[in-house]
Amino acid sequence: MATKAVTDLSFQDDVINSDKPVLVDFWAEWCGPCKMIGPALEEISEELADKVTIAKINIDENPDAPGQYGVRGIPTMILFKNGEAAATKVGAAPKSALKGWIESVL
Repeated sequence: MATKAVTDLSFQDDVINSDKPVLVDFWAEWCGPCKMIGPALEEISEELADKVTIAKINIDENPDAPGQYGVRGIPTMILFKNGEAAATKVGAAPKSALKGWIESVL
């Protein structure tokens, strides 16, 4: 399963009301580190498809959710469990580190 595009309008249904954990990647087109981790998140979404949904939200097009969750720098990844923000990671990291962090929080 590839990463899922989320918007301010769909955030409640796609993330908060999800019956499984959701990792939300807050990103923007102009962000180099965001583009660096994109392929790794795609791969992780395939590898952990049964455990977590990986979603991406463009902060330029969707300013409400980043503001609500205190996103100050990007990339910021927030893992939501049962509708609550369970863990936050700011900045790019290698795929192995990202996957390890996700698995440690699940």
